[in-house]
Amino acid sequence: MKKTLVLIPALNPPKQLIDYVKSLLDNNLKDILLVDDGSKEEFKEIFETIEKFPDANIKVFRHAKNFGKGRALKNAFNYFLTLPNLDEYNGIVTADSDGQHRVEDVIKLAKEVEENPDTLILGCRDFDLEQVPPKSKFGNKITNGAFKLFYGKNISDTQTGLRGFPTAIIKDFLDIAGERFEYETKMLIFCFQKEIPIKEVVIETIYFNDNSETHFNPIIDSIKIYKVTLSPFLKYIASAVSSFILDILSFKWILALLLAFRNIEGAAVITIATVVARIISSTFNFYLNKKFVFKYEKNTKKSLLKYYSLCAVQMLISAFFVTLVWKHTKYPETSIKIVVDSILFLLSYFIQQRWVFKRK
Repeated sequence: MKKTLVLIPALNPPKQLIDYVKSLLDNNLKDILLVDDGSKEEFKEIFETIEKFPDANIKVFRHAKNFGKGRALKNAFNYFLTLPNLDEYNGIVTADSDGQHRVEDVIKLAKEVEENPDTLILGCRDFDLEQVPPKSKFGNKITNGAFKLFYGKNISDTQTGLRGFPTAIIKDFLDIAGERFEYETKMLIFCFQKEIPIKEVVIETIYFNDNSETHFNPIIDSIKIYKVTLSPFLKYIASAVSSFILDILSFKWILALLLAFRNIEGAAVITIATVVARIISSTFNFYLNKKFVFKYEKNTKKSLLKYYSLCAVQMLISAFFVTLVWKHTKYPETSIKIVVDSILFLLSYFIQQRWVFKRK
């Protein structure tokens, strides 16, 4: 069985970190990398004590200032991949420095890394337990709900710090943007997009002093995480707006060009300009959605066929419901169309995600 490197990012860690590392060593986890992410001077002794433990392969990687957990993880990943004896390791297990991850659970994830060489392993807590602080329970459930809604994926613990990274997939995570806690969220999105399997492993749920040791800023870091989580939908809106602008401009230019030919009737000019402009704008919209919104890299012909099938069905449904509502309410047709098309616009996002650009 190959070795597993235990990676612990730490900022001003509690003294209990010393005993925690001892427990890891006692359980034959001898390869440990600590990242001192710009801790204050009074905490240096903790790292120095750990670094001097005998009969262990312990390395302390120091940051001159606090760069954030995302940077700490990426720097550690890069260091790991440059080890001359890299082939002796099956991967990395990350753990938090506050002792909230049991050594038994670290061992559990190390075994999963060995058995699943192409899968991201998540150590997931149970947020329905009484000892979970309300802010942690609420924040995690909101994030989980957003993942399920916007990605169609159910992750029970999106913010867990206990994760297993097989060597084969670590290099892929170096290109992901993000310096702080949002980096861990971007990892999950990256796995969805690249079809990297994710396996959840149940771990014990532990909180000390109402989670007072955490460096997670509930306002700033939450905003960053939700911004990351919502980014595909925001890109979807931007794609639709830019495609609408292109549709109007194309219609205007094509209309002007056709009007130069005197022998074409007015109604025919409008029809031709509308159709050609819609072809241009919809093709542009398809490209944006495929490339930037859903980051889909598979069969273009198949997804293009699905996309235009969806457009046709959406157009027919819009016409049907606008007519139906207008007959029974006599509200202005334009007002009805705005409401109906807005609902269809939202539904189209989920249909494109789950059908047009569907992944395994």
